[in-house]
Amino acid sequence: MINPMRFMEITTKLHKVTYSKRMGSSTKGYFVVYTTDKKRFVIPLQYLNNKIFKELFRMSEEQFGLPRNGPIILPCDGVFMEYIVSFLQRKTSDDLEKALLISMNNDIQRSSTTYLP
Repeated sequence: MINPMRFMEITTKLHKVTYSKRMGSSTKGYFVVYTTDKKRFVIPLQYLNNKIFKELFRMSEEQFGLPRNGPIILPCDGVFMEYIVSFLQRKTSDDLEKALLISMNNDIQRSSTTYLP
């Protein structure tokens, strides 16, 4: 049988962890974005200086405006976001990054009429 004090300690820790996840907090060194299909991504802060993310933020501002109290929504779906994250983790060449930016602009502009905030 578990000690009542130990039980309270465990439940308190569990509550804190559950509550912080529900509130949408992220770990230090990361930021949270959502895609148009409402998938949540926790992204390293180092990606903020990347051209791809800068372009996604610019497109997001154009399409959805600046978020005031809500989450940042990027104008792509979860599958495309997973591809971008894996692409950046592999640290590919600048030429591939430029090609992805061109492709991304074309694809997102073409499909932007299908997504509503």
